Amino acid sequence: MKVLVLGADGFIGRHVAFALRRAGHEVTASARRPGRLARMGFPVLAADLTDPATHAPDFWAPHLGPGVAVVNLAGLLTGTEAAFRAVHVQALTAVLAVATGPCLHVSAVGIDADTPFARWRRASEQVALAAGAMVLRPGLVMADTSYGGSSALRAFAAFPGIVPVVGDGAQRFNPIHAEDLAQVIATLLAAPVPGVHEVGGPEEISLAALTQRLRAWLGLSPAPLWHVPGWLARGAGRLGAALRLGPINTTALRQLDHGVLADVAPLLARLPAPPRGVSDFLMARPAGTQDIWQARLYLLKPVIRLVLAALWLGSGLLGLLTPVTGFAGDIGLPAPLALLLARGGGLVDLALGLALLRDWRPVPVGLAQLGMVLAYTAGLTLLAPGLWLDPFGGLLKNLPVLALILAHLALAEER
Repeated sequence: MKVLVLGADGFIGRHVAFALRRAGHEVTASARRPGRLARMGFPVLAADLTDPATHAPDFWAPHLGPGVAVVNLAGLLTGTEAAFRAVHVQALTAVLAVATGPCLHVSAVGIDADTPFARWRRASEQVALAAGAMVLRPGLVMADTSYGGSSALRAFAAFPGIVPVVGDGAQRFNPIHAEDLAQVIATLLAAPVPGVHEVGGPEEISLAALTQRLRAWLGLSPAPLWHVPGWLARGAGRLGAALRLGPINTTALRQLDHGVLADVAPLLARLPAPPRGVSDFLMARPAGTQDIWQARLYLLKPVIRLVLAALWLGSGLLGLLTPVTGFAGDIGLPAPLALLLARGGGLVDLALGLALLRDWRPVPVGLAQLGMVLAYTAGLTLLAPGLWLDPFGGLLKNLPVLALILAHLALAEER
Protein backbone atom coordinates (compact mmCIF):
# COMPACT_ATOMS: atom_id res chain seq x y z
CA MET A 1 0.00 0.00 0.00
CA LYS A 2 0.94 3.67 -0.14
CA VAL A 3 1.72 5.12 3.30
CA LEU A 4 2.34 8.68 4.47
CA VAL A 5 4.46 8.65 7.65
CA LEU A 6 4.34 11.86 9.69
CA GLY A 7 7.29 12.43 12.00
CA ALA A 8 9.37 10.08 9.88
CA ASP A 9 12.67 11.66 10.93
CA GLY A 10 12.17 10.76 14.59
CA PHE A 11 13.69 7.82 16.43
CA ILE A 12 10.61 5.62 16.01
CA GLY A 13 9.63 7.28 12.74
CA ARG A 14 12.75 6.17 10.91
CA HIS A 15 12.34 2.57 12.06
CA VAL A 16 8.71 2.56 10.91
CA ALA A 17 9.50 4.15 7.54
CA PHE A 18 12.33 1.69 6.86
CA ALA A 19 10.29 -1.33 8.01
CA LEU A 20 7.30 -0.42 5.84
CA ARG A 21 9.53 0.16 2.82
CA ARG A 22 11.31 -3.13 3.43
CA ALA A 23 7.92 -4.86 3.49
CA GLY A 24 7.22 -3.54 0.00
CA HIS A 25 5.03 -0.53 0.77
CA GLU A 26 5.44 2.81 -0.99
CA VAL A 27 6.39 5.20 1.82
CA THR A 28 6.32 8.99 1.69
CA ALA A 29 8.34 10.32 4.63
CA SER A 30 7.17 13.62 6.08
CA ALA A 31 9.25 15.71 8.48
CA ARG A 32 10.13 19.30 9.21
CA ARG A 33 13.57 18.84 7.62
CA PRO A 34 13.40 15.72 5.43
CA GLY A 35 16.70 16.17 3.61
CA ARG A 36 18.36 13.17 5.22
CA LEU A 37 15.32 11.00 4.55
CA ALA A 38 15.52 11.98 0.88
CA ARG A 39 19.18 10.95 0.83
CA MET A 40 18.09 7.62 2.34
CA GLY A 41 15.94 7.06 -0.72
CA PHE A 42 12.46 8.11 0.42
CA PRO A 43 10.03 10.33 -1.43
CA VAL A 44 9.62 13.13 1.10
CA LEU A 45 7.18 15.84 2.13
CA ALA A 46 8.58 18.83 4.02
CA ALA A 47 6.00 19.78 6.65
CA ASP A 48 6.61 21.88 9.75
CA LEU A 49 3.51 21.05 11.78
CA THR A 50 3.74 24.33 13.69
CA ASP A 51 3.28 26.20 10.39
CA PRO A 52 -0.38 27.27 9.93
CA ALA A 53 -0.14 26.14 6.29
CA THR A 54 -0.11 22.51 7.49
CA HIS A 55 -3.35 23.08 9.43
CA ALA A 56 -5.35 23.27 6.20
CA PRO A 57 -6.62 20.04 4.61
CA ASP A 58 -5.63 21.42 1.19
CA PHE A 59 -1.97 21.14 2.19
CA TRP A 60 -2.28 17.37 2.63
CA ALA A 61 -4.84 16.52 -0.05
CA PRO A 62 -2.34 16.17 -2.95
CA HIS A 63 -0.42 13.56 -0.92
CA LEU A 64 -3.41 11.55 0.29
CA GLY A 65 -5.00 10.00 -2.74
CA PRO A 66 -7.55 7.17 -2.58
CA GLY A 67 -6.57 4.50 -0.08
CA VAL A 68 -3.31 6.09 1.08
CA ALA A 69 -2.64 5.04 4.68
CA VAL A 70 -1.42 7.45 7.36
CA VAL A 71 0.86 6.72 10.31
CA ASN A 72 1.23 9.71 12.63
CA LEU A 73 4.38 9.61 14.76
CA ALA A 74 4.77 13.37 15.15
CA GLY A 75 4.69 14.66 18.70
CA LEU A 76 6.34 16.90 21.27
CA LEU A 77 7.64 16.07 24.74
CA THR A 78 8.08 19.72 25.71
CA GLY A 79 7.12 23.02 24.10
CA THR A 80 4.81 25.99 24.22
CA GLU A 81 1.05 25.62 24.37
CA ALA A 82 0.83 26.97 20.82
CA ALA A 83 3.34 24.40 19.55
CA PHE A 84 1.57 21.54 21.34
CA ARG A 85 -1.80 22.60 19.90
CA ALA A 86 -0.38 22.96 16.39
CA VAL A 87 1.36 19.56 16.29
CA HIS A 88 -1.04 17.45 18.33
CA VAL A 89 -4.39 18.86 17.27
CA GLN A 90 -4.45 21.29 14.34
CA ALA A 91 -2.14 19.48 11.92
CA LEU A 92 -3.55 16.07 12.82
CA THR A 93 -7.11 17.30 12.30
CA ALA A 94 -6.19 18.58 8.83
CA VAL A 95 -4.53 15.30 7.83
CA LEU A 96 -7.39 13.11 8.99
CA ALA A 97 -9.96 15.33 7.27
CA VAL A 98 -8.70 14.22 3.85
CA ALA A 99 -7.30 10.75 4.57
CA THR A 100 -9.24 7.87 2.97
CA GLY A 101 -7.07 4.87 3.82
CA PRO A 102 -6.38 3.25 7.20
CA CYS A 103 -5.01 5.72 9.75
CA LEU A 104 -2.95 4.94 12.83
CA HIS A 105 -2.01 7.53 15.44
CA VAL A 106 0.91 6.65 17.73
CA SER A 107 0.42 8.05 21.23
CA ALA A 108 2.09 6.89 24.47
CA VAL A 109 1.49 4.97 27.66
CA GLY A 110 0.88 7.05 30.78
CA ILE A 111 -1.03 9.93 29.22
CA ASP A 112 -3.36 10.26 32.20
CA ALA A 113 -0.46 11.95 34.01
CA ASP A 114 -0.65 15.64 34.92
CA THR A 115 1.83 17.04 32.40
CA PRO A 116 1.43 19.20 29.27
CA PHE A 117 2.77 16.26 27.25
CA ALA A 118 0.08 13.93 28.59
CA ARG A 119 -2.70 16.51 28.28
CA TRP A 120 -1.97 17.20 24.63
CA ARG A 121 -1.50 13.51 23.90
CA ARG A 122 -5.01 12.96 25.26
CA ALA A 123 -6.28 15.73 23.00
CA SER A 124 -4.60 14.17 19.96
CA GLU A 125 -6.15 10.79 20.75
CA GLN A 126 -9.60 12.38 20.84
CA VAL A 127 -8.97 13.90 17.40
CA ALA A 128 -7.80 10.55 16.04
CA LEU A 129 -10.65 8.52 17.50
CA ALA A 130 -13.26 11.04 16.32
CA ALA A 131 -11.94 10.58 12.77
CA GLY A 132 -12.04 6.78 13.02
CA ALA A 133 -8.26 6.33 13.30
CA MET A 134 -6.63 3.62 15.40
CA VAL A 135 -4.58 4.71 18.42
CA LEU A 136 -1.46 2.84 19.48
CA ARG A 137 0.18 3.51 22.86
CA PRO A 138 3.73 2.11 23.12
CA GLY A 139 5.63 2.06 26.39
CA LEU A 140 9.42 2.27 26.41
CA VAL A 141 10.79 1.86 22.87
CA MET A 142 14.38 0.70 22.43
CA ALA A 143 16.44 -0.27 19.40
CA ASP A 144 19.92 -1.06 18.17
CA THR A 145 20.37 2.71 18.06
CA SER A 146 19.10 5.08 20.75
CA TYR A 147 17.65 8.55 21.20
CA GLY A 148 16.29 10.63 24.05
CA GLY A 149 15.27 8.48 26.99
CA SER A 150 16.95 5.34 25.69
CA SER A 151 20.19 7.29 25.20
CA ALA A 152 19.94 8.58 28.77
CA LEU A 153 19.50 5.01 30.02
CA ARG A 154 22.68 3.96 28.21
CA ALA A 155 24.52 6.97 29.62
CA PHE A 156 23.52 6.16 33.20
CA ALA A 157 24.46 2.52 32.61
CA ALA A 158 27.94 3.63 31.50
CA PHE A 159 28.42 6.07 34.40
CA PRO A 160 31.89 5.67 35.95
CA GLY A 161 31.95 3.77 39.23
CA ILE A 162 28.21 3.89 40.00
CA VAL A 163 24.87 3.36 38.25
CA PRO A 164 22.42 6.21 38.97
CA VAL A 165 18.70 5.37 39.12
CA VAL A 166 15.83 7.63 40.08
CA GLY A 167 14.39 6.80 43.49
CA ASP A 168 14.28 3.13 44.41
CA GLY A 169 14.71 2.02 40.78
CA ALA A 170 11.62 -0.19 41.03
CA GLN A 171 9.72 1.56 38.22
CA ARG A 172 8.41 -1.11 35.84
CA PHE A 173 8.84 -1.30 32.07
CA ASN A 174 8.12 -3.78 29.32
CA PRO A 175 10.30 -2.42 26.51
CA ILE A 176 9.56 -3.11 22.87
CA HIS A 177 12.14 -3.02 20.09
CA ALA A 178 11.45 -0.34 17.48
CA GLU A 179 11.59 -2.97 14.72
CA ASP A 180 8.90 -5.00 16.49
CA LEU A 181 6.80 -1.87 16.99
CA ALA A 182 7.09 -1.16 13.27
CA GLN A 183 5.87 -4.69 12.55
CA VAL A 184 2.87 -4.17 14.84
CA ILE A 185 2.06 -0.97 12.94
CA ALA A 186 2.32 -2.76 9.59
CA THR A 187 0.01 -5.51 10.88
CA LEU A 188 -2.61 -3.00 12.02
CA LEU A 189 -2.51 -1.13 8.71
CA ALA A 190 -3.08 -4.36 6.82
CA ALA A 191 -5.88 -5.52 9.13
CA PRO A 192 -7.23 -2.49 11.02
CA VAL A 193 -8.50 -3.01 14.58
CA PRO A 194 -10.42 0.10 15.68
CA GLY A 195 -9.87 1.61 19.11
CA VAL A 196 -7.00 2.22 21.52
CA HIS A 197 -4.25 -0.38 21.92
CA GLU A 198 -1.28 -0.46 24.28
CA VAL A 199 1.82 -2.23 23.06
CA GLY A 200 5.05 -3.38 24.63
CA GLY A 201 7.22 -6.42 24.96
CA PRO A 202 6.23 -9.55 26.87
CA GLU A 203 8.97 -9.14 29.52
CA GLU A 204 8.64 -6.81 32.52
CA ILE A 205 11.76 -5.36 34.10
CA SER A 206 12.56 -2.71 36.71
CA LEU A 207 14.49 0.47 35.97
CA ALA A 208 17.38 -0.72 38.14
CA ALA A 209 17.58 -4.13 36.47
CA LEU A 210 17.31 -2.63 32.97
CA THR A 211 20.13 -0.17 33.65
CA GLN A 212 22.35 -2.89 35.07
CA ARG A 213 21.58 -5.11 32.09
CA LEU A 214 22.54 -2.32 29.70
CA ARG A 215 25.81 -1.93 31.60
CA ALA A 216 26.52 -5.63 31.16
CA TRP A 217 25.64 -5.39 27.45
CA LEU A 218 28.18 -2.57 27.09
CA GLY A 219 30.77 -4.93 28.58
CA LEU A 220 31.43 -2.77 31.65
CA SER A 221 32.23 -4.22 35.04
CA PRO A 222 29.39 -4.23 37.61
CA ALA A 223 28.92 -1.12 39.73
CA PRO A 224 26.70 -0.35 42.73
CA LEU A 225 23.40 1.44 42.26
CA TRP A 226 23.16 5.06 43.37
CA HIS A 227 19.56 5.79 44.30
CA VAL A 228 19.13 9.46 43.36
CA PRO A 229 16.85 11.12 45.96
CA GLY A 230 13.60 12.56 44.64
CA TRP A 231 14.50 16.13 45.59
CA LEU A 232 17.81 15.89 43.70
CA ALA A 233 16.17 14.31 40.64
CA ARG A 234 13.51 17.05 40.58
CA GLY A 235 16.18 19.73 40.87
CA ALA A 236 18.12 18.16 38.01
CA GLY A 237 14.89 18.03 36.01
CA ARG A 238 14.20 21.73 36.54
CA LEU A 239 17.79 22.57 35.62
CA GLY A 240 17.61 20.32 32.59
CA ALA A 241 14.40 21.99 31.40
CA ALA A 242 15.93 25.46 31.81
CA LEU A 243 19.16 24.53 30.02
CA ARG A 244 17.57 22.19 27.46
CA LEU A 245 19.41 19.06 28.55
CA GLY A 246 17.36 16.68 26.40
CA PRO A 247 15.39 14.01 28.29
CA ILE A 248 16.61 15.27 31.69
CA ASN A 249 13.59 17.44 32.48
CA THR A 250 10.60 17.66 34.79
CA THR A 251 8.15 16.23 32.23
CA ALA A 252 10.20 13.07 31.74
CA LEU A 253 10.55 12.59 35.50
CA ARG A 254 6.84 13.04 36.12
CA GLN A 255 6.00 10.60 33.34
CA LEU A 256 8.47 8.12 34.82
CA ASP A 257 6.85 8.45 38.25
CA HIS A 258 3.42 7.94 36.70
CA GLY A 259 4.44 4.72 34.99
CA VAL A 260 5.61 3.47 31.59
CA LEU A 261 4.26 -0.08 31.78
CA ALA A 262 2.00 -1.08 28.87
CA ASP A 263 -0.95 -3.48 29.19
CA VAL A 264 0.01 -5.66 26.26
CA ALA A 265 -2.27 -8.68 26.65
CA PRO A 266 -5.27 -7.51 24.56
CA LEU A 267 -3.21 -6.59 21.49
CA LEU A 268 -0.73 -9.48 21.73
CA ALA A 269 -3.63 -11.90 21.38
CA ARG A 270 -4.36 -10.39 17.93
CA LEU A 271 -0.79 -10.41 16.57
CA PRO A 272 0.53 -13.21 14.36
CA ALA A 273 3.91 -13.04 16.13
CA PRO A 274 4.55 -11.45 19.55
CA PRO A 275 7.31 -8.87 20.03
CA ARG A 276 10.58 -9.99 21.58
CA GLY A 277 11.33 -9.47 25.26
CA VAL A 278 14.06 -7.05 26.25
CA SER A 279 16.43 -9.85 27.28
CA ASP A 280 16.12 -11.37 23.81
CA PHE A 281 16.66 -8.28 21.70
CA LEU A 282 19.27 -6.66 23.95
CA MET A 283 21.61 -9.63 23.68
CA ALA A 284 20.86 -10.28 19.99
CA ARG A 285 23.93 -8.30 18.95
CA PRO A 286 27.16 -7.23 20.66
CA ALA A 287 27.73 -3.66 21.72
CA GLY A 288 30.18 -1.90 19.42
CA THR A 289 32.68 0.90 19.87
CA GLN A 290 30.05 3.40 18.72
CA ASP A 291 27.71 2.23 21.49
CA ILE A 292 30.20 2.71 24.31
CA TRP A 293 31.37 6.04 22.88
CA GLN A 294 27.80 7.30 22.57
CA ALA A 295 26.93 6.17 26.08
CA ARG A 296 29.96 7.91 27.60
CA LEU A 297 29.64 11.07 25.51
CA TYR A 298 25.90 11.53 26.00
CA LEU A 299 26.20 13.24 29.39
CA LEU A 300 29.47 14.92 28.40
CA LYS A 301 27.74 16.67 25.51
CA PRO A 302 25.81 19.14 27.71
CA VAL A 303 28.88 19.54 29.95
CA ILE A 304 30.94 20.60 26.94
CA ARG A 305 28.22 23.03 25.89
CA LEU A 306 27.95 24.59 29.35
CA VAL A 307 31.75 24.84 29.76
CA LEU A 308 31.96 26.67 26.43
CA ALA A 309 29.06 28.90 27.52
CA ALA A 310 30.93 29.81 30.71
CA LEU A 311 34.06 30.55 28.66
CA TRP A 312 32.23 32.92 26.29
CA LEU A 313 30.21 34.62 29.03
CA GLY A 314 33.37 35.20 31.09
CA SER A 315 35.27 36.45 28.07
CA GLY A 316 32.39 38.75 27.16
CA LEU A 317 32.17 40.27 30.63
CA LEU A 318 35.92 40.81 30.74
CA GLY A 319 35.84 42.45 27.33
CA LEU A 320 33.10 44.82 28.46
CA LEU A 321 34.40 45.63 31.94
CA THR A 322 38.22 45.56 31.79
CA PRO A 323 39.72 49.10 31.62
CA VAL A 324 41.43 49.69 28.30
CA THR A 325 44.64 50.69 30.06
CA GLY A 326 44.94 47.09 31.25
CA PHE A 327 45.62 45.66 27.80
CA ALA A 328 45.98 48.33 25.08
CA GLY A 329 49.74 48.64 25.55
CA ASP A 330 50.27 44.88 25.60
CA ILE A 331 48.98 44.46 22.05
CA GLY A 332 50.38 47.68 20.61
CA LEU A 333 47.09 49.32 19.59
CA PRO A 334 45.91 52.89 20.17
CA ALA A 335 43.60 53.06 23.17
CA PRO A 336 40.43 54.05 21.20
CA LEU A 337 40.85 51.16 18.74
CA ALA A 338 41.67 48.69 21.52
CA LEU A 339 38.58 49.84 23.42
CA LEU A 340 36.37 49.43 20.35
CA LEU A 341 37.68 45.92 19.67
CA ALA A 342 37.38 44.87 23.31
CA ARG A 343 33.83 46.12 23.75
CA GLY A 344 32.65 44.82 20.36
CA GLY A 345 34.27 41.47 20.94
CA GLY A 346 32.73 41.35 24.42
CA LEU A 347 29.23 41.78 23.02
CA VAL A 348 29.79 39.01 20.45
CA ASP A 349 31.21 36.73 23.15
CA LEU A 350 28.20 37.35 25.40
CA ALA A 351 25.84 36.55 22.53
CA LEU A 352 27.65 33.25 21.89
CA GLY A 353 27.52 32.36 25.58
CA LEU A 354 23.78 33.02 25.81
CA ALA A 355 23.13 31.04 22.62
CA LEU A 356 25.03 28.09 24.10
CA LEU A 357 23.08 28.29 27.35
CA ARG A 358 19.82 27.97 25.42
CA ASP A 359 21.27 25.44 22.95
CA TRP A 360 20.11 27.72 20.16
CA ARG A 361 21.05 26.58 16.64
CA PRO A 362 24.08 24.57 17.77
CA VAL A 363 25.74 24.10 14.38
CA PRO A 364 25.79 27.79 13.29
CA VAL A 365 26.79 28.80 16.83
CA GLY A 366 29.58 26.22 16.81
CA LEU A 367 30.87 27.54 13.50
CA ALA A 368 30.70 31.09 14.86
CA GLN A 369 32.77 30.00 17.86
CA LEU A 370 35.40 28.52 15.56
CA GLY A 371 35.49 31.75 13.58
CA MET A 372 35.89 33.90 16.68
CA VAL A 373 38.68 31.81 18.22
CA LEU A 374 40.54 31.67 14.91
CA ALA A 375 40.11 35.44 14.48
CA TYR A 376 41.35 36.15 18.01
CA THR A 377 44.30 33.78 17.49
CA ALA A 378 45.28 35.25 14.13
CA GLY A 379 44.88 38.84 15.31
CA LEU A 380 46.88 38.38 18.48
CA THR A 381 49.56 36.45 16.61
CA LEU A 382 50.06 39.48 14.35
CA LEU A 383 49.87 42.04 17.15
CA ALA A 384 51.66 40.20 19.96
CA PRO A 385 53.36 36.99 18.76
CA GLY A 386 55.15 36.72 22.08
CA LEU A 387 51.88 35.46 23.61
CA TRP A 388 52.69 32.04 22.08
CA LEU A 389 55.64 31.88 24.51
CA ASP A 390 53.69 33.06 27.55
CA PRO A 391 54.57 30.65 30.41
CA PHE A 392 50.90 30.61 31.48
CA GLY A 393 49.71 29.33 28.12
CA GLY A 394 48.64 32.52 26.40
CA LEU A 395 47.63 31.68 22.87
CA LEU A 396 48.51 27.99 23.31
CA LYS A 397 45.27 27.62 25.30
CA ASN A 398 43.32 28.40 22.14
CA LEU A 399 44.32 25.01 20.67
CA PRO A 400 42.41 22.87 23.23
CA VAL A 401 39.54 25.36 23.03
CA LEU A 402 39.37 24.79 19.27
CA ALA A 403 39.41 21.03 19.85
CA LEU A 404 36.56 21.33 22.37
CA ILE A 405 34.50 23.39 19.91
CA LEU A 406 35.07 20.76 17.22
CA ALA A 407 33.87 18.08 19.66
CA HIS A 408 30.79 20.21 20.40
CA LEU A 409 30.09 20.46 16.66
CA ALA A 410 30.57 16.73 16.16
CA LEU A 411 28.01 16.01 18.90
CA ALA A 412 25.52 18.71 17.88
CA GLU A 413 23.21 16.53 15.77
CA GLU A 414 21.61 13.52 17.45
CA ARG A 415 19.65 12.11 14.48
